[in-house]
Amino acid sequence: MNDPGLDEPIIDNAKTIEQSNIEEEEEEEEIEQAYLAPSRWWFASTGFPLIAGTFGPMASAFSICALVESWRVSIPPGGTEAHGDAIPDPKWLLAVNGISLVLALVANLALLLNMARRLSFSIAQPITILGWYLASVLLIALVAVTSARLRLPSPADHALTQAYYYAIIAAALYFIVATLMVVTVYGALKGHYSRGFKLTMSQRSLMLQTISFMVYLLGGAAVWARIESWKFLDAVFWADFTLLTIGIGDYAPTTHLGRGLLFPYAIGGIVVLGLVVGSIRSLVLERGKKKLGARMLEKHRQSVLKHMTTDGNKAMLTPLSKGQKLSTAGKTERERREEEFNIMRSIQDKSEQRRRWTSLYISASAWFFLWFVGAVVFWQAEKNQNWSYFQSLYFAYISLLTIGYGDLRLYSNSGKPFFVFWSLLAVPTLTILISNMGDTIIKGIRDLTLWIGELTVLPGEGSFVKQLKRGAVKATNGKVFSEGRLMEEPPGLLSEKSDQGPKKHNNGGAQVDRVADEYEKEELKEADKAGDQGDKIREDIHYYHYLLVKEIRSVMKHLNSSPPRKYTYAEWAWFLKLMGEDEGAGTFHRPPPVEVNQDIQTEPELGQGQTTDKDGEIRQWSWLGNRSPLMGDKEEAEWVLERLSVTLEKELKKQRDSQRRVSEKDVPVSRGSGESLDPHRNSNSGNENTYT
Repeated sequence: MNDPGLDEPIIDNAKTIEQSNIEEEEEEEEIEQAYLAPSRWWFASTGFPLIAGTFGPMASAFSICALVESWRVSIPPGGTEAHGDAIPDPKWLLAVNGISLVLALVANLALLLNMARRLSFSIAQPITILGWYLASVLLIALVAVTSARLRLPSPADHALTQAYYYAIIAAALYFIVATLMVVTVYGALKGHYSRGFKLTMSQRSLMLQTISFMVYLLGGAAVWARIESWKFLDAVFWADFTLLTIGIGDYAPTTHLGRGLLFPYAIGGIVVLGLVVGSIRSLVLERGKKKLGARMLEKHRQSVLKHMTTDGNKAMLTPLSKGQKLSTAGKTERERREEEFNIMRSIQDKSEQRRRWTSLYISASAWFFLWFVGAVVFWQAEKNQNWSYFQSLYFAYISLLTIGYGDLRLYSNSGKPFFVFWSLLAVPTLTILISNMGDTIIKGIRDLTLWIGELTVLPGEGSFVKQLKRGAVKATNGKVFSEGRLMEEPPGLLSEKSDQGPKKHNNGGAQVDRVADEYEKEELKEADKAGDQGDKIREDIHYYHYLLVKEIRSVMKHLNSSPPRKYTYAEWAWFLKLMGEDEGAGTFHRPPPVEVNQDIQTEPELGQGQTTDKDGEIRQWSWLGNRSPLMGDKEEAEWVLERLSVTLEKELKKQRDSQRRVSEKDVPVSRGSGESLDPHRNSNSGNENTYT
């Protein structure tokens, strides 16, 4: 069919799909490079733009707060600064304040367009950095003019308003985020990463979610200020502790309209806040946890390799712990490789444990810093109420945990703006802290509770002594009864138990499973047919295809396992054999590198977790080396599934080519090896490479 009207749309759609695939590949490559790059440059290329994209809109919101009300009030006799009479600001102050806001909004827009890849890095970054710096300088100048030393003409008894303190916070934030972006641009110019943000779609959406939340907060404040006859900045203070579910209680709607509108407003605010918290959790915890874990794993691996010595032409591993020494003397290749694997597993376990407690230490330190420093500010701001530092600690604590009894309240013009900023900082800080506690303290308490339950009333697997040993293994990280640690059973033919139990698939997974099942049956049928005909080579080929499909189905079940599935050495040996790599033969193996190459720019070593080159040819690698599958940025199940799929694709292509040649000349085609790939059918039953 040659319809000229369809040619152009088809070509356009093809180009669109091709461009989309290219962008996805570039993004995956950037993520991998960010995974491998030193932590400081990862923060510069990814962390700093995220911080700027989050706090830039917040600073602009505070600039709006600094513009909508006057900066000074006169205090009437017997009154307080919270209820003073506004002193009109000079027109030039309003003009400069407005220019500062416009510059900041342009800077935010340029950064947003750059993150959305609508504006180039070289154009957007000068606009963003210059705009934020100029906005900061203008606000600092205005604050200086209005301060005690260079005071504007004012009555004798007057005070500075909330708008003045919002201007101070906005100026500080503008300066900080602009400086962070300077570091980002510097790293790009020095060639440490590409001139563009290595951000995923969820990372880019964080800035939009922050803007949405700030607009929602200020919009709600404007509505309730009109309904309840509040000052706008007092309404901002109310909207903040309402949406964050703190509920201090000094402001509350009294009209029927205000109370009625609160129902949808509060629910909507919690939803928007939940989106922001979810993004922060995904970005900081998932990405940051992965990056921190990778760096700790690499440092621990390098530390182990630096303590290696050589014994002739062979590498000798010296102690991971005192009194332990591993030698390769008198061991087969498979035993040596298994020893390497076990050492790498030990490195992984120790690095992961260290990563969890380091993350908890960092997040807890940030939370305590926020608590103690916040208490100091509230203590100084509420001097007119004669607060002690302990009272300030108490107020900060019940606010951080969103308890909000309402027995202590803020009345000063400096305390309320700081509370808004401080409470917004508390959201990501508390989110990260709780998550890190879930990986360490809470997990330990949960495991202890389950262990006690299994010893007493809950049904558990094994005898009472076995449960005690299991608890000792977990408590001592395997130092006690290490030989009794239970390993998960291998998948597929190594253990048919993995196919038992309920199977849960989504619609796509069920469809793939049905197709794979049909293909398995077809390959087994062809294998049996070839066996009946006495064609041993063709029988092995079809049975090999059957094994590949069967293991692909088994591994697919482990993709979404929580925690991620970690395979035993026996499983890895089986998978690698299916991929064409025999753990018992040293053809593709190399000893662990005694010297660690720390040059991140060295191209051949950038492919962590890659045992093959770009052409798919197998390279020599070690379980302790940089190319080890355990060193990649992918989960083990994902790595195995990808390699098995590639192997199956190659075999099917080889089969198609063979069939084409056979159709031309009726000659059986061999795989190039007479050895059967069926571990149960291998004629050499005594071979150490035969796994049953």
